[in-house]
Amino acid sequence: MEQTIGGIGWVEVGTADPEAAERFYGGLFGWTFAPDGDGSHDYRLIGTAAGQPPSGGLANHGGTGPDYAIFYVLVADVAAAVARAESLGGKTVVPPSDGGDGLVFAHLADPAGNLFGLFARG
Repeated sequence: MEQTIGGIGWVEVGTADPEAAERFYGGLFGWTFAPDGDGSHDYRLIGTAAGQPPSGGLANHGGTGPDYAIFYVLVADVAAAVARAESLGGKTVVPPSDGGDGLVFAHLADPAGNLFGLFARG
């Protein structure tokens, strides 16, 4: 995915059964999955096109919450975008959070309750 301000820059699937999610999304879209980082957490990078950087992640939440699929929109400033979303009737679900390595993200709900995420890289 091209990463431009205001564009969808990442997709994340959270599940307690990552192997089943890999079979489904890999079989449906041809996505590939590779471990992220040093293996200290169960997060797999999603490849959607050969020769392109990862465009998403598969998170094993270990059953600590509901399964989900969420898209993230790249913004210049997560806190400012959250404030703007709230002024337009959106609700904060996960406030701006440090994702490590300069990544800041938040989860929001639009006025109809649809979930989406915001992110910025420092």
